[in-house]
Amino acid sequence: MAKTVLHKAETRGVSNHGWLNSRHTFSFSGYNNPERIHFGALRVLNDDIVEGGMGFGTHPHNNMEIISIPLEGDLEHQDSMGNKAIIRHGDVQVMSAGTGVYHSEYNANKGEKVKFLQIWLFPNQENVTPRYDQITLNVEDRYNKLQQVLSPNVDDEGVWIYQDAWFNMGKFDKDFSVSYPLHKEKNGVYVFVLRGDITVNGQVLNERDGLGIWEVDKLEITANSQGAEVLLMEVPMEM
Repeated sequence: MAKTVLHKAETRGVSNHGWLNSRHTFSFSGYNNPERIHFGALRVLNDDIVEGGMGFGTHPHNNMEIISIPLEGDLEHQDSMGNKAIIRHGDVQVMSAGTGVYHSEYNANKGEKVKFLQIWLFPNQENVTPRYDQITLNVEDRYNKLQQVLSPNVDDEGVWIYQDAWFNMGKFDKDFSVSYPLHKEKNGVYVFVLRGDITVNGQVLNERDGLGIWEVDKLEITANSQGAEVLLMEVPMEM
């Protein structure tokens, strides 16, 4: 029997600093909810909006897999490994913090906001050498199907991380349905609705709702609105 946890969009934590307006699915910064610490290996899911020219100054991370997925606008990244890059809609960025890394993230444009997802996963290996990668995906490849954007495998589609996790993104016509079989028996999936309305295994979800589901073999997903978009994050439930 499948187990689920539902997080409606309006129940997320809020941090509004003027230059940054963030929604936290799990406890983060000033938002502390003991019932929302993590979903398996998924520790942070922040839905961030950064004002033009503003951003996060240089700060440290260690032993965490950090994934950034821009939804609108351009995000500028710099880090202590010598990387400097702009990531845009259609890009996926990953940073394995490992033994320790410093980085900063800024809105690359002064005249428009940047919207992106900041996602942290606990790694399955600690104290690795820090690494950085980013790729540009063809967003048309997720139209009425699921496009894999992250996996544990270097030679697989998307970026790779130190964790048995798989991320997929999809954009669907109304009434389109798709199945998602899980890769590993003891994994779960956190479903995050980016746009519109969908139904997952009988549960209706609206924009920015999240649904964690585990002890299940597959998901059945149906779009209830035109252009519905979803991010699936399959992660280990036991670490």
